[in-house]
Amino acid sequence: MRPMKVAITGLTACSGCQLTLLNCEDELPELLGLCELVYFPLAESGNVLDAQFDAAIVEGAVSTPKDLELLFSLRNAARVLVAYGTCALFGGVAAMNNTISCRRDLLQTVFGDAVQLPESFAPAPLANYVSVDAAVTGCPPEKQEIMELVAALAAGTLPPARCYPVCTECRSRENLCLLLEKRELCLGPVVQGGCNARCPATGIVCEGCRGPVREANVAQELELLLERGFGREEVERRMSRFKPGWNYGQRR
Repeated sequence: MRPMKVAITGLTACSGCQLTLLNCEDELPELLGLCELVYFPLAESGNVLDAQFDAAIVEGAVSTPKDLELLFSLRNAARVLVAYGTCALFGGVAAMNNTISCRRDLLQTVFGDAVQLPESFAPAPLANYVSVDAAVTGCPPEKQEIMELVAALAAGTLPPARCYPVCTECRSRENLCLLLEKRELCLGPVVQGGCNARCPATGIVCEGCRGPVREANVAQELELLLERGFGREEVERRMSRFKPGWNYGQRR
């Protein structure tokens, strides 16, 4: 069986998701036995985007014309396109201030008045522009999910989707419930699991970095947090840190 041809790259992002893949040091020899990395600018210089791929794994949100051009090129060249990480799936941290109408003000805050401001628009997930075949969430994704992704693609299938919240993993680990028992602003009930409740297990509330679980009862979570004395503005600001535009009236 020939190795599958893979492209891995990022748009508007911190490159942390790609670095996590490179940090799979023990697993890299096995990964490289399954795929041929035809295009991976972060790991290898001299890459040219002029091939057809079995899979394109794309990190980051779309926020510039250059992002959009690269995304279209990858979508046209790849049999399977994977949204890799929270930014690619939901917009992520880059999109947390999308509610601010004047984007020029945001750009001036970063770049100042002395330079020409780059052309940019509100960061958005890949699915706003192209069809996405598979997704791996996380900021960054877990190593086990990366391995599942590559193994599934090599077998001609797609990785399994996790449809349970972080709370499920908290209960399986017998963690103290930070929301109900310590009355802290934890988003575990509405956030997709798969991290093995990494943060709550150490006493840190779930910040929502993996994005919403499918069929999340967002309205109930909001009501619960308001009943415990958290202000709505504070709750919405926390929830929009990784995924803007929650439907706060959504129930199961």
